[in-house]
Amino acid sequence: MPPGVKRKRLSGVFSSQTVAKVGTGTTTRKTIQKAYWFAEEKAPAPGEEPVVVVQPLNTNNVPSGPKDEVPLSDFLDRFNPEIEYHQKVVFPKMKELSTTIQRAEAQRDQGALYSAEFEFSNALAVDEENVRANFGLGLTYMERGDAAKAADLFERVVGLDAAFAPEHKHLFNEFGINLRKSKLLDQAVAYYSRALELTENDENLFYNIARAYFERGDVDQCRENLSKALEIHPGFDEAKKFLEYLEKRGG
Repeated sequence: MPPGVKRKRLSGVFSSQTVAKVGTGTTTRKTIQKAYWFAEEKAPAPGEEPVVVVQPLNTNNVPSGPKDEVPLSDFLDRFNPEIEYHQKVVFPKMKELSTTIQRAEAQRDQGALYSAEFEFSNALAVDEENVRANFGLGLTYMERGDAAKAADLFERVVGLDAAFAPEHKHLFNEFGINLRKSKLLDQAVAYYSRALELTENDENLFYNIARAYFERGDVDQCRENLSKALEIHPGFDEAKKFLEYLEKRGG
C-alpha cells in the first residue's frame, strides 16, 4: 500500500483455507478445510509493519482461545473477508455474549449472587475461555463463601494466559486479592506466581504475593518479594512499612 494513504484498520471475520489429504493409497483425495477467525489490526509502532491479531471462532461462532499476530502483508495473502457471516452470525453472537456478561456483572454488584452464577455459567457455555466470565464466576463463588467451587474455578483461570493480559489487570488484581481474603492462600501464591511469569515486573504483584506468603506463614518469601517490589519502586510506602514491620517483629 502506498505510504501516506489513510484507511481504517481491519476488523471483522475472515476465513482461511488449508488443503489436507484424506485416505491412503488409491483412495487418497484432497479436501479443502475452511476455518473462521476474528481479526483486528493493531496500531503499528512507528516504522514497523502493521500486524493483525487473529483469534479462532469456536463452535458457537464467537472468538475464543489463543490469539496470534500475523504481519499485515501475510494476512492479506492468507485470509479472506467474510462480511456477511460476520454481520448475520458472528456479530449477533458476540453481542449476545457481551450482554449476558454485563447482566451477570450487574447481578453480582447488586449482591444477587445465585443469579450472577446462572448468568456467568450461561456465558461460559458459549465461550468457556471468556476471561470476564471466568473471573466473574470465581469472584461470585468467593463472595458467596463457596471456597471449594472457587478453588476449582481457580484452576481454569490460572491456565488462561489471556487472563493476565494488561487489559484485564483490574480483574486479575481483584481476583487475586479475593483468593487471599478467602484464605485460599496456596492458590493465591500460585496465581500471583503465574501472573509474574506473564507480565512485566509489577511492584503491586510482588507486594500482593508477599501478603499471601505472609498469611501462609512463609516470612522469608514475604520479605524477598517485598524487596523486589521496592527494587522496582523504591518509593512504595506500603512495601516499606510492611518490611519495617517484619524487621521489628524479628521476621
